[in-house]
Amino acid sequence: MLRNLTTNIISFFFRFLPIKRNQILFISYYGAQYGCNPKYISEYLIKNHKDHISIVWALTNIKNGKPSNVKIVKYGSIKYLKALSTSRIICTNYRMTMDFKKRNSQTYIQTWHSSLRLKKIERDASDTLSKDYIRMAKHDSAQTDYVIAGCGNSRNTFETSFWYSGRILEYGTPRNDLLIHSPQGKINSIKDLLNIPIEKKIILYAPTFRKDKSLKPYQLDFNNVCKLLSNRFGGEWIVLLRLHPHLINEHLFCGIDNMLDVTNFNDIQELLLISDILVTDYSSLMFDFAISYKPVFLFATDIAEYSKHDRSFYFDIQRLPFPLANDNSELAENILSFDEDKYKSNLKYFYNSVGSFENGNASEKVSNLIMNLIKS
Repeated sequence: MLRNLTTNIISFFFRFLPIKRNQILFISYYGAQYGCNPKYISEYLIKNHKDHISIVWALTNIKNGKPSNVKIVKYGSIKYLKALSTSRIICTNYRMTMDFKKRNSQTYIQTWHSSLRLKKIERDASDTLSKDYIRMAKHDSAQTDYVIAGCGNSRNTFETSFWYSGRILEYGTPRNDLLIHSPQGKINSIKDLLNIPIEKKIILYAPTFRKDKSLKPYQLDFNNVCKLLSNRFGGEWIVLLRLHPHLINEHLFCGIDNMLDVTNFNDIQELLLISDILVTDYSSLMFDFAISYKPVFLFATDIAEYSKHDRSFYFDIQRLPFPLANDNSELAENILSFDEDKYKSNLKYFYNSVGSFENGNASEKVSNLIMNLIKS
C-alpha cells in the first residue's frame, strides 16, 4: 500500500517534466526479458534510425539478455517511472499496470504477445480471470493508441474481446519476421551459443502450464521420439526443453540423453528459429513456428481436462493442421506417417482462413509508424 502511494506521488511529479520527443520506452513481460515483439521493433529502429532516436529498455534484471546501444532502467525503479512519464512512445507486449497514466502527448503501442492463439483471452476468458486483472485490462485498453494484429482472426479477437475500440494495425507480428527470413548466420550463431553442432537437428518441446501444477501431461518419451525422427527425417537429433518458469525446479527429465534445458534462454523466437520440429500441446507458439512450414506435432494427453479447468479454445484442436497425439504411441505413429505435402497444403489453407498478415516486414511497419509519430 505504502509502495503504491510512493509510486503514485513520484509519478505525479514526473508528469510535469517535458516529454522527450525522440525517446521510446520498451517493456516486455513486465521487464522479465529482452524479447518478443518489442525486441524486434527496437532492433530494427537501432539498425535504421539510431541517430534520430533514444531507446530505453525496462528490465528487472539487466544481466538477462541486455541489449546494446540502448539505455537500461530497472523495471519499477525511479528511473523507470521517469522514463514512463517522459517517453514520447511507449511500446509493450503485455497489460500495463494500474499506476500507468498516459500523458496527452504520449503514444502507447500494444503489440500483445502472440500472433494467433488457441486459448481464449480477455473478455472471452473472463470467467477464469480475476476482477483485478479485468479492471487492469480495461484501464490499459482505454489508454492504448494502437494494437498490432498478426492476422484477421486476431484483429477480430481484439475488436470483440479486448475492451478496445481504437486502431488495430494489420502489420503482422514483429517477432515473426525472424522466422520468415530465417537467416542462416543467425541460426549458426545461436547453435554455437548453445554448444550445439551445426549439423545436429533440433526438436523443441515447449508445453504449456497447468493450473493444478500436474506433471502428468509432460511424460513424453524423448529417447524414442529422437529415434523415430531419425528414422523418418534422417540425421541426429537433440531435444531442447522449454518449460514454464513455474516448473524450472521440477527436474522432470533428468537422465534423458541428448536433452538440453533451455527454459532460461531469453528469446523463445530464437529457439524456434533453430529448431527443425516443434512439439507442444496448447501453446500459441505452434502458429508462430508453422509460418516456416516446418513440422509441428501436438502431444496433448489432457485435452478435456485442460479445456474445462484451465482455458477453453478458439479452435477445435482436432481440426488444426498439426498432427495430434493423445499418448506416446499416437505420437510415434504421427511421426512415422508424416506427409509433408499434405501438411504444407493444410497449413496454407489454414493461414488463408485466418487471414494472415505475416510477410516479414512487421518490424519495419511499426518502426515507420514510430518515426512518423516522433517527427509529427
